[in-house]
Amino acid sequence: MLATALVAMATLLAVPTAEAADAATPGGDVTEAVGEHGITWGPCEEDDTVECGTLAVPIDWSKPNGPTLDLALARRKATDPAARIGSLLTNPGGPGGSGVNNMLRPSGFSEEVQRRFDIVGYDPRGVARSNAVTCSASVYNEMPSPVMTSQADYDTWIAYNKRLRADCRKRTGPVYDHVDSANVARDMDAIRAALGDDKLTSYGVSYGTLAQQMYAELFPNRIRAMVLDSNMDHSLDVKAFQETEAATVQDSFDEFVAWCERDTDCVLHGRDVRALWKGLRDKAQRGELYYPGVTDRPLSAHNLLWLGVVLNEGPAWRQLAKALLALDGGPVPPDMPPPPGNGPVGGQYAELPTAVLCEDYNLGLRNYREYAEVMRSSNALAPDMRYNPMPMGDMPICQGHPVNNPQHRLRYTGSAPLLLGNSLHDPDTPYAWSANVARQLGPKAVLLTYEGWGHGVYGMTGCTTAAMDDYLISLTVPAPGSRCPAEEPEG
Repeated sequence: MLATALVAMATLLAVPTAEAADAATPGGDVTEAVGEHGITWGPCEEDDTVECGTLAVPIDWSKPNGPTLDLALARRKATDPAARIGSLLTNPGGPGGSGVNNMLRPSGFSEEVQRRFDIVGYDPRGVARSNAVTCSASVYNEMPSPVMTSQADYDTWIAYNKRLRADCRKRTGPVYDHVDSANVARDMDAIRAALGDDKLTSYGVSYGTLAQQMYAELFPNRIRAMVLDSNMDHSLDVKAFQETEAATVQDSFDEFVAWCERDTDCVLHGRDVRALWKGLRDKAQRGELYYPGVTDRPLSAHNLLWLGVVLNEGPAWRQLAKALLALDGGPVPPDMPPPPGNGPVGGQYAELPTAVLCEDYNLGLRNYREYAEVMRSSNALAPDMRYNPMPMGDMPICQGHPVNNPQHRLRYTGSAPLLLGNSLHDPDTPYAWSANVARQLGPKAVLLTYEGWGHGVYGMTGCTTAAMDDYLISLTVPAPGSRCPAEEPEG
C-alpha cells in the first residue's frame, strides 16, 4: 500500500554521492558507523523458529558518530545451508509495513528461495519496533475531515498539523526528522554490511520500492540483485501523483464491474453495479450509510472508497461484491471485511507512518484553490471512485511538513541488472509508474508485465514467481518486454 507526502521543502541531509559511497570497500562508511556484524540474533518471542535481533544505526546519517536508534530485524535462515547464496533483505511497503511481522508469518517466498537465502525482514526507521513515529491519541483523534471543501478547511489543517507535528516529534524523539526513504536506504546498507554480504540482494514491494530506488542511486555498485515489485514513481509532482492514482483505482473498479458482468458467481451479476455504487456513495455523503455491525457512527464517503482499493488489491472481487450487497441491505457474509478506512484510535498513543511519506514527497499546496484543482482533475479521471483515498487522505497531513527527500528523476550508474514488476490493473501503484521508473533507471532495468490484476506480482502466478525466482537465484534476467498472461482471480 502507499500514501502521500508534502509541502515546504527543508534542507536536504548531506548525503554521499554514489561515486563517493562506492569508492569505499563493501560496507565502507556504514561499518565505520555501526560496526561489523553488529547484530546479535536470538529466538523471537513470538516464534522461536524465527531469529530476531537489532542493529544500531545513526539517527542522522550525516553524523555517523552521533546518537543511534535500534532497527528491529527478523530472519528465517536458509533451509539448505549448503546451497545458501546469502541474505535476501525484504521490505513489505506501506509506509508503515513491518518486515519483522512479515517474518513471523508463513513465508510468501517459494521453497527454492527459502532454500537458497536467509530471508531477512526489518522494521524501517519510524515504523513499529524501530522507533515508531508516535503521537498522542488525544491529538491524533482531533484530525479534521480528510476531504476539504473550503479555504477555512485548509486553514484548519495547517493549524492542526503544527500541533500534530509538535506532539509527534516530542513523543518520537529526534528520529521523527529522519524517517525518509533515503535514510532507510542507508540503513539497508548498514544491514547488508552487518549480515556479512558483500553485495545486496533485496526484494521490495509497493512503498518498499522507494527505499530500493534510493539505494540504487546511493550505492549502485553494491547490488547483487534487486526486485522492485509494484513501484512508486518518485518523479511526479502533486497533481500528476494524485491524477495517476485516481486513474489507476478507477481502472481497477472498471475491471471489477466487467468481471461482475461476465461471471455469474458475482452476487451482483445482472445488476447495474455502477448505479448501486453511486447510491452507496450518495448515502454515505448524506451521513446515512452504516457499516454492518457499526452503529455508533456512519461510514463516510471517503472511507467507503477504501473498499474499492483494498478489495481490488488481491483482487477479492467476490468478497467486494458481497460487501456492496450487504451495504445495500443484503445479507452480511461471513467474510465481511472490517470497516474500511481510518477512524479514532483507542489507548494513549497512535502511530503515524504518514510522516514517512511527508518526508519523501513534496505534495504541498499553497491554498484551497490549488487543492480543489487537484481534486477536480482526479474526479474527472475517476467518475466512479472519484479519487484514490490513500494518497488523497494523506495529503492534508503533509501540508506544512518539511521534506527531506523530494521528488526527482532517478539516476542509476551501476552494472547490476534490476528487475521491476507490475500488473496492468493495479489499484495502488499504476503500471505507468513502474514503466516510468524502468525508463529512469536505464538499460539495466527490465520490466516484467503481469497482464492481470492486483497489487504485488510476486506469488501472483507461476509465471511471475518463476521469473523473479530465476533472477534472485541465478541472476537470469527476463528478456526486455517479457509478459506473463493474466489468470482469472479465484477470490
